[in-house]
Amino acid sequence: MAFEVCKSKSGLSNPVDTLSPKLLLFLILVFTHLLKSDAIGSSFTSSSSSSVVHTNNWAVLVCTSRFWFNYRHMANTLSLYRTVKRLGIPDERIILMLADDMACNARNKYPAQVFNNENHRLNLYGDNVEVDYRGYEVTVENFLRVLTGRHETAVPRSKRLLSDEGSHILLYMTGHGGDEFLKFQDSEELQSHDLADAVQQMKEKRRFKELLIIIDTCQAATLFSQVCFFI
Repeated sequence: MAFEVCKSKSGLSNPVDTLSPKLLLFLILVFTHLLKSDAIGSSFTSSSSSSVVHTNNWAVLVCTSRFWFNYRHMANTLSLYRTVKRLGIPDERIILMLADDMACNARNKYPAQVFNNENHRLNLYGDNVEVDYRGYEVTVENFLRVLTGRHETAVPRSKRLLSDEGSHILLYMTGHGGDEFLKFQDSEELQSHDLADAVQQMKEKRRFKELLIIIDTCQAATLFSQVCFFI
């Protein structure tokens, strides 16, 4: 797993940090702090609140794999989906991309349910799960269009990342990867230069103020090899 934080201001570069899966909770806590800081900011004067208020929050959550033996990837994505919703990001500001082939899979002995541990206490596929891109809609092209905002006119607003220069965006991707690539649906790959170009376009189009990227896959850090740091 690897993560990167980008800000829209130019500056010095920092190295990519490679994390173990056990530190995912830490990253979620960091994002929790960002979401809760709007309450803290209300007690400050207007001159200082601009640096602490985080009310313009968005999330793009992507499970890039499919098939039953990749059950864990869908569970990972749905776990984060439930977390960001619980912390206050509404569905209209979440783009969820899933193969969505687990809940009703013939091998699933808990029909219409998905769990992230063997206790089976929390059904991640419960009420109010809004999947924006499902099945074969989860492609590299659609993913890049979401980030850059380069949609065809027929694409509804619910499938668009309508962020702006004041937005704080969490981008989470999970699946199978390797040296400078992440597989999509076992049929195509997102390359490191694709991600770098998308982030650069987002910066130039002022689509974010802060961008936190978390990639949960093998050799995840290599996907950042061509991404410029805007710290």
